[in-house]
Amino acid sequence: MKIGMIGLGRMGMNMARRLLKGGHKVVAYNRTPDRVKEMVKAGARGAYSIEELVKKLIPPRIIWLMIPAGRPVDEHINLLKGLLRRGDIIVDGGNSFYKDDLRQKRELKSFGIHYLDVGVSGGVWGLKIGYCLMIGGDKKIYQYLEPIFKTLAPKDGYLYCGETGAGHFVKMVHNGIEYGMMAAYGEGFEIVKESPFGKNLDFSKVAHLWNQGSVIRSWLLELAEGAFKKDKNLSSMAGYVEDSGEGRWTVQQAIDTAVPAPVITASLFQRFRSRQEQTFSDKVLAALRQEFGGHRVFKSKPKRNAPP
Repeated sequence: MKIGMIGLGRMGMNMARRLLKGGHKVVAYNRTPDRVKEMVKAGARGAYSIEELVKKLIPPRIIWLMIPAGRPVDEHINLLKGLLRRGDIIVDGGNSFYKDDLRQKRELKSFGIHYLDVGVSGGVWGLKIGYCLMIGGDKKIYQYLEPIFKTLAPKDGYLYCGETGAGHFVKMVHNGIEYGMMAAYGEGFEIVKESPFGKNLDFSKVAHLWNQGSVIRSWLLELAEGAFKKDKNLSSMAGYVEDSGEGRWTVQQAIDTAVPAPVITASLFQRFRSRQEQTFSDKVLAALRQEFGGHRVFKSKPKRNAPP
């Protein structure tokens, strides 16, 4: 299939590469021309404006957005409304709030433009092992785009979750769970570090051990092992942990539906606290975010709290 990819950041670039390797044709656009040139070298067709990208696609056009949620998505979709035609398809693969999806679909419907929301997990490792895809929207459009999902995902790695908003909703809760898991690992390693045995233990070996048949084995522990091998006490980074919004939305959803979620809520508040003081537990969280998603880390705590 032929697809236009808007946004060549940590995720978008590697997703475009995986699509090319899977035999799809990609037209790539990024506001930074150097990223476009990099994708052209990889086999994509480059576009240096959104108008050019649309012109290089064949109806029904498929455009996949991998850009930050909120205003950037709104601005791009508003521009695309005037460029696309009835029957074209927009896929938002970022971490948009699911209620925004409902608004986008409602507004695009009058233009005859289809819309899918796709929650994507896999971070910087997705190029190699594939991306977990959580998909919402019109089922017929999902089925039409299924060859793309099969290429991006590993075996059994994509799921039609339901009508518009369902994909991003499931991804939102996924990220809330991620917050809780990371917090538990961080706390556990700090308890070990501060114990009488901590000075003599290699944390990378502990992480490796716990992945050998243990009930707490996980990919996050594999990443923790790698982070500790690079920096055994994580001394090169500050325990400053950002949040990108999904944890907040998950907690709010729990409040709205009266579902007790003490672990996820506490893990979100822990991230807020990490911006006021530093602990080894917070450094583990910061290291894990860098390992799985390429998220920035700080050598020292920033002077100002970063917004979500």
